[in-house]
Amino acid sequence: MSESTTPSSIPESEAPMSPMEAAADGASNGASEVASEAGSAARQLLGMKGAKSGETNIWKIRLQLMKPITWIPLIWGVVCGAAASGNYTWTLENVLISAACMLLSGPLLAGYTQTINDYYDRDIDAINEPYRPIPSGAISVPQVKAQILVLLFAGLAIAYALDQWAGHEFPQITAIALFGSFLSYIYSAPPLKLKKNGWLGNYALGASYIALPWWAGQALFGELSPTVMVLTLFYSLAGLGIAVVNDFKSVEGDRQLGLKSLPVMFGIGTAAWICVLMIDVFQGGIAAYLMSIGQNLYAVLLILLVIPQIVFQDMYFLRDPLKNDVKYQASAQPFLVLGMLVAALAIGHAGV
Repeated sequence: MSESTTPSSIPESEAPMSPMEAAADGASNGASEVASEAGSAARQLLGMKGAKSGETNIWKIRLQLMKPITWIPLIWGVVCGAAASGNYTWTLENVLISAACMLLSGPLLAGYTQTINDYYDRDIDAINEPYRPIPSGAISVPQVKAQILVLLFAGLAIAYALDQWAGHEFPQITAIALFGSFLSYIYSAPPLKLKKNGWLGNYALGASYIALPWWAGQALFGELSPTVMVLTLFYSLAGLGIAVVNDFKSVEGDRQLGLKSLPVMFGIGTAAWICVLMIDVFQGGIAAYLMSIGQNLYAVLLILLVIPQIVFQDMYFLRDPLKNDVKYQASAQPFLVLGMLVAALAIGHAGV
């Protein structure tokens, strides 16, 4: 922005204000500071980038470790699985059972995943996000370990109870929960630490956010077929692209600690293109599959939901992925998750 000049001999920035102007300016600044403070506190509680440190309430700190903002896609995945079963009916019992499955997938096992990730990432977080609970010293390591165990065993207990409700001879939901918990562990923990590799780590993350909660929801209310399992694992390749978006905020720390995220391996620009192509191409592949099974209307709806994602990729992400990663996610991901539900409804309608 170019600087403007005024006829006055007093520079504009130093011009005296009337008492009313000063009061209005003070009120405006105060309101901005309050809004900024509230926004920072909310980001801290949700586990988002841009949070502040200094929280002392242990329960808020524990919640921050669990990153509630990350629960939403897993809860949505359960909804998609229930829709894909073709058997969900709106009864009070089904609503309560689906809520229990959402509790399992979101707060408990996603919370376990995020807590264990913060535990093993405490060194890199000290570089990238020093306000996080562990590097800031807001919570002790023994307290974090206890939280990991409580969340894990509470999740497995609910998974087993859901299997009993569904009458499964083989505890499918418990097996899914165990597999997801193991995947979460090897994603974060040495010696495997899948996140060291941008492809393996991000695919594990994408599958955890799309395939696993979908499997749980579909197994709870219907039959989980091998076809659906393969299809959702294919869909998870779009989830890989979404997971890559999160890597842009931690490029410096990843580079210093030798983590081979895609932005580190390929550079910012190339990684951004890989990210958006993964998101778009594999959603297009799902639309093609829906056409192949005669679900043309659902396929068209899915394609229509991909279009605004492409628009936001061009507007925000591809222009500056470091600055616009959060803005892009907030703008585009609602269309992606709606597309998941469209695909799930098509699968349920087709009886796949």
